[in-house]
Amino acid sequence: MLPEWVFDADDRSFMAAAIAEAEAAAARGEVPVGAVVTLGGEIVARSGNRRQEQSDPAAHAEIIALREAGRVVGDWRLSNCTLYVTLEPCPMCAATCREARLQLVIWGAEDERAGAFGSVIDLAADPRLGPPLAHRGGLEEDRCRELLLRFFAKQRQSS
Repeated sequence: MLPEWVFDADDRSFMAAAIAEAEAAAARGEVPVGAVVTLGGEIVARSGNRRQEQSDPAAHAEIIALREAGRVVGDWRLSNCTLYVTLEPCPMCAATCREARLQLVIWGAEDERAGAFGSVIDLAADPRLGPPLAHRGGLEEDRCRELLLRFFAKQRQSS
């Protein structure tokens, strides 16, 4: 993980927006992961997980936000965009980030079970998939992890 000083005020602001999406997802009973896509210093798309709501295994926050960003930008190539996400992307989301040609991905908490940006596998750097995808992890890591821990503790209590 990178030290906090690597991130600037804009990074913190955009991650705060992603955290708000994660909190909204938790309020809907979804795993609390949130994502925002930025372009030119502005948020162009945002989402939280919606797998339960949409009965869709691919309705991860990142996928939904990237789809919306493509519609807003008018192109599937999001080469000038940055994705902020509260949890290290899984393999499906990492592959989608690469396909979208994102400029940068900034993520919060490591995903020790399914993280595809270095925790379990590093799809961001795999040369077989084309040019590497720039990414930085650990922004608001404690806050992002705490959202997940609280959500799953609550799930265990209610079952």
